[in-house]
Amino acid sequence: MKGMTTLGAIGLAGCTDSLGGGGGGNNSSGGGGGEQYQMVIAGAGSGTSTQQAAQALARAASQHSDTLSITVQVTDGWTANLYEFDGGNFETLGVDNNSLAKAMSESGPFAEDPVDNLPMQGFVFTNLEMHWVAMEGSDIQSTADLQDGGYTIYPIQPGFGTRLLTEEVIKEAGLWEQNEILNVDTTDIPGAVEENRVDALCVYGANGVNLSSWVQEVDVRSNGRLYLMEVDDNFRQAIESVPGALLNDWEEYPYEWEQEINNVTETTTSWVLAGQWAFGPDVPASAAREVARISAEHHEAIQQADPTAIDHSGIESMTSAVMSDLEIHPGVAQYWKDNNAWNDEWTEGSTN
Repeated sequence: MKGMTTLGAIGLAGCTDSLGGGGGGNNSSGGGGGEQYQMVIAGAGSGTSTQQAAQALARAASQHSDTLSITVQVTDGWTANLYEFDGGNFETLGVDNNSLAKAMSESGPFAEDPVDNLPMQGFVFTNLEMHWVAMEGSDIQSTADLQDGGYTIYPIQPGFGTRLLTEEVIKEAGLWEQNEILNVDTTDIPGAVEENRVDALCVYGANGVNLSSWVQEVDVRSNGRLYLMEVDDNFRQAIESVPGALLNDWEEYPYEWEQEINNVTETTTSWVLAGQWAFGPDVPASAAREVARISAEHHEAIQQADPTAIDHSGIESMTSAVMSDLEIHPGVAQYWKDNNAWNDEWTEGSTN
């Protein structure tokens, strides 16, 4: 995937006025006239939480900023976005902390194909809560049943950051080799479910609010044949053993389905992955700061378009996914400093 050029130079859109460099040309209200900085965000697949979040951000920018214009491109996902960034195709991207950590340590998919350049951190925009569902007729009740092997499982679309983490957890639990892995896009999995070509699926929702839109499509086309799986101690231990995953036991399952999914269990366990906006050094500090400002000061506008969006009005929530060993873009850093949310243990990067 390294050096992918499928999206071409469209990801190179940039400064159209004198915004560049250190952050002039912007103000706290988002007004001030002048031409806009044209930001292109590398999102993820169609129907994903990242696409929804990025489109909501773009909409809020069009309503509440005179200095920033945002467009969003469909990509192959968070992990793939780091290769897109390294190839010079995008300067702003959605990415997850696990993919960033793997890229930094040259492990996982980056072991054989490392990237030379990494973006700077921005701030968290979603927490994706992945969990298991099974199909009626599969005879699967628990992750323990997958030990026997011979099942067809869907561990999310290849290239997605959620897939990278999910695959790692499943392998850690010792459930990968003996089962058939269905590698299809999120746009194709609803059809596979409808045609009974899968026994168990890993699905996810955002921030306890809504299932991802591709999961909602799976729900509709499953004809009421899905149910939550129990998670055994072995799989729970696997979640806790993978650094990029956060274990979450739901006391009450938060997501609504079109069908009754509590036939086997009324709740389950999820592995959680934080996604954040990241910026390259060619993004002016003023532009990244404006993204942070819009996300905090106009969170209601963002939530109108994306009900799953985190309420960043308190600013502190923006810092919840900071990785201590990766630089933070100076535009975001400045916004946090202006709002008393900066931690001196973090490292501020620099723009070109």
